[in-house]
Amino acid sequence: MPVGNISATELEAQLEGPHPPQVIDIRHPTVYAHGHIPTAENVPFPTLIREIDAVSWGEQIVVVCPHGESSKQAAQLIDAYAGVSDDAIVLNLTGGYAEWSGPLQDGAGD
Repeated sequence: MPVGNISATELEAQLEGPHPPQVIDIRHPTVYAHGHIPTAENVPFPTLIREIDAVSWGEQIVVVCPHGESSKQAAQLIDAYAGVSDDAIVLNLTGGYAEWSGPLQDGAGD
């Protein structure tokens, strides 16, 4: 299934809904620690292939990077991964953090 796109506005609304998507932030851990989308899991792109088995993949996955380019590649990799359900929806955040105006969480995550 081809990877789709989601806007920052759509993602923010879904995060406030009853079934929020799983957000995967592929930026470097230092950048992630300075601010990330609440609930986002940090799986840096350079380590994604090594760590892909360690992640419990959800039914809707949104991949995020600074501008939406490398996250598109990461989303395609995740979508092709056999550990992701055939029913899962994998999306790229269009424009990445450059388009995100929602809240940010500081630190290493939840």
